[in-house]
Amino acid sequence: MINVIKANKRQEPFNEEKLMNSIRRAGIPRNIEENVLEHIKAKLYDGISTSEIYQHIIEFLASSEHPYSRTSYSLKDGIMQLGPTGYPFEDFIAALLRSFGYQTKVRQILSGECITHEIDVIASKDGKSSMIEAKFHNSPGVRSQIHVGLYTQARFEDVKERNHLDEAWLVTNTKTTTDVNTYALCKKIKVISWSYPEGESLRDMIEKSRLHPITILTSLSQSQKRTLLDNHIVLCKDIFLDNSLVDVLFLSPQDKQKLLSEVSYIAKQE
Repeated sequence: MINVIKANKRQEPFNEEKLMNSIRRAGIPRNIEENVLEHIKAKLYDGISTSEIYQHIIEFLASSEHPYSRTSYSLKDGIMQLGPTGYPFEDFIAALLRSFGYQTKVRQILSGECITHEIDVIASKDGKSSMIEAKFHNSPGVRSQIHVGLYTQARFEDVKERNHLDEAWLVTNTKTTTDVNTYALCKKIKVISWSYPEGESLRDMIEKSRLHPITILTSLSQSQKRTLLDNHIVLCKDIFLDNSLVDVLFLSPQDKQKLLSEVSYIAKQE
């Protein structure tokens, strides 16, 4: 039996069905799905890490007849690249929620009964307003611990009356501990992590809305991505709709065309 080492250092048996599901969820062209799987199976050894499997998939897709398909598969890593600060993640969450019909505001300074708070995102829909704590982690093995749930609830209790807020949310790009989920259920805090709750997780929301962050683009360097994020440009869709947004990068005509071709590929998936 071949065991795989996960980001949290735990081992689990290699699961072919789980890998195939991740390939299909990413929208990899069907004519190369089986080829990707066979390529990975040929690379397997006992104790291989999930990050190494990921790199093998990316390398295979990059050299395939659909090289931009690696962009689609790098969604989780792309979200991780929204750091190191949490601000781009907050902007992304706000944009994502707008696609579901919410009105959003980011980084709002609210006066509570005791102190003043900067709230990451406020989302309103159907007459209900929610305070959202956007907890960003730049390492895949890190989980939001119970103290995050505790301070989310404490901040909500301080600001809810004066600011007419109805509920608190905790949204994170990785996972939450069992204690966080149990406490949130007790206190009626809505938790959205990378894979929780099933069907309504952050990953599910991104896949349903088909909104991809610019950090998944392979045509950009890290510094170029940072420049776009600093200008609050977080979605590939925004660049597709307005090509002039990338003018802040001062790209050569060739590099700009390469970037727009990749963005167009993503937009067609959206």
